[in-house]
Amino acid sequence: MADYNKVILIGRMTRDIEVRYTSTGMAVGDFSLAVNERRKDGEDIVSFVDVTAWGKTAEVLAEYGGKGKEILVEGRLRQERWEKDGKNYSKLKVICERMQLLGGSPQSNEGEQATEDNAPF
Repeated sequence: MADYNKVILIGRMTRDIEVRYTSTGMAVGDFSLAVNERRKDGEDIVSFVDVTAWGKTAEVLAEYGGKGKEILVEGRLRQERWEKDGKNYSKLKVICERMQLLGGSPQSNEGEQATEDNAPF
């Protein structure tokens, strides 16, 4: 069976995206997404997901997104691994392939959409 790696999330940005540029001039930005799950007993469970966006997607989020902004993110999971002080660490993050800003007023570019098909990963 072939592997399949696809994630679709709707949530709110927990902080403004931090955009930086690679040596080739491509934008790359990191942010976190809070995704709520309402249980039958009325309790909300919040999951915080790290997301990386590339190119135009990162630039659009820097301009129109921000802390508290509701967005839809479509992408794939990637596990990062590193060693620090002799200990091994890892975390899952989402590599954003497509996003859509949600829930804005008409003057705040409601429904702004961006995709990045040439992300280096």
